[in-house]
Amino acid sequence: MSADDDDITEELLADAEKLTGLSLELLGLDPHPDDMTAEQRLQFDPEDLEEMAAVPPEDRQKSVRQTRLLAGLLWNSSSILIDQLFRDLGTLGTLDVVTPADIAGTSVLSSLPPQFADSYDAKFTQKFIVVAADVTASLVRGWTAPGCLAAELAVRCLLDQAEITEDIYELDLPEGWRADVEEVLLEDADSDALYPDDDADSQDRADADSGSLAFDRWFRPFAPGDAVPPYARS
Repeated sequence: MSADDDDITEELLADAEKLTGLSLELLGLDPHPDDMTAEQRLQFDPEDLEEMAAVPPEDRQKSVRQTRLLAGLLWNSSSILIDQLFRDLGTLGTLDVVTPADIAGTSVLSSLPPQFADSYDAKFTQKFIVVAADVTASLVRGWTAPGCLAAELAVRCLLDQAEITEDIYELDLPEGWRADVEEVLLEDADSDALYPDDDADSQDRADADSGSLAFDRWFRPFAPGDAVPPYARS
């Protein structure tokens, strides 16, 4: 690891303190029984509590550092995500017609389901930025599940950006962190069906692009109580 890598690690560890909307436990850190309240300990079997308490101090310290690094990475990536979305919007503003090839060359929009690429125009991008900003704000005010498909997709774009930073700097993160974070942030998510794998048949792909997953429903709340920013619903 280079000196620059050391710098980014310390920066991300400092950023971890800003991510107040998600606890380290929600990001996968097993708590130590001594740090729990009596009520919290009742949620675990005695055997599990013994196993948690038996973790060597050096292993515990490593796990805490890795999870704090992940928290800082999510904070850092949320800022980069919005910045790059504005860059994508600027790129679209220079085009008379937006084509799938244009979208493939963007920073963030290229991560969205490619079958709808010809619909990712400037208006869509403006609405997506508003939703993405609302999603990233939940990392501070307290996490709430995405209220619409566009919000779920914004979470996926956020995690894509985190993976890019992880790869660039070879960060020492918890093993399998993305799957664990997706389980928390995207529990029972519908948007996964918008990315049918290569083995899916034509009917599977059609189902993924219709009904509740149709493009014109991406900014509609899942349920009456789900919040979607007014601009995105206009």
